[in-house]
Amino acid sequence: MKSKKVTKKILYHVLVLILGFFMIYPVLWMISGSFKENAEILRGTLALIPQNLKMSNYATGWRGFGGITFATFFKNSFIITVIATFGTVLSSSLVAYAFSRIRFRGRKIWFTCMLATMMLPGQVIMIPQYLIYYRLGLVPGYVPLILPYFCGQAFFIYQMMQFMQGIPRELDEAAKIDGCSKYKIYSNIVLPLLKPSIVTTIIIQFYWKWDDYMGPLLYLSRPKSYTVSIAIKQFADSASVTDYGAMFAMSTLSLIPVFLIFLFFNRYLVEGIGTSGLKG
Repeated sequence: MKSKKVTKKILYHVLVLILGFFMIYPVLWMISGSFKENAEILRGTLALIPQNLKMSNYATGWRGFGGITFATFFKNSFIITVIATFGTVLSSSLVAYAFSRIRFRGRKIWFTCMLATMMLPGQVIMIPQYLIYYRLGLVPGYVPLILPYFCGQAFFIYQMMQFMQGIPRELDEAAKIDGCSKYKIYSNIVLPLLKPSIVTTIIIQFYWKWDDYMGPLLYLSRPKSYTVSIAIKQFADSASVTDYGAMFAMSTLSLIPVFLIFLFFNRYLVEGIGTSGLKG
């Protein structure tokens, strides 16, 4: 019996390793391509080990274009992503608290409207949003890429609401008896207990915003204001030779912030998704 269990465990782990390798192979190939010459990349070989190691791809890519280095593009992406993520956490937690803990007239109607926004494809509202920001004189600029995230995001509002359902309402009642207002209950009681859900929101929103391509493409026109996603695309030139090595090198560097965020907050991610409140 023990030998059968050991055999099953070995087969299970081997199968998981094989599937995992196939899942991350494109990323590994991109990292490997950042050390290859263009000719080797264009041959489309599946080998992960470069024939000729070309470290200069990173230096070439980091120099950027038009006298603007990738340090500027990374800074722009960090500014937009961090502020937008902060706005998402703040606004979504406030709205989730209102829907979960406060009874007010029209609550169900507003909640239904919020859920309906989750069903709208982004392409539907893309043009109307652009026209509004353009007429307000906010295009080009960072405001259209940041402002909407201070108005709540339906997906994260719903996620936080589900987490709040498990926080005992007795805590709110006890705080009211002590004279706490709704804002104090939110900031001193609900928000600290919402930590796993907040960390989950930070990870997902940071990832989504960092990789956003369409938003910067619409609202940014000056090269100095480009984000990493737009800057990487500039390496692809249909009129001349595309420097794939430099493109892969900068793409590899762009993975580092997302990887670090996931690495440091990974233990909260499962807890935020898998739990619905406090454990007894």
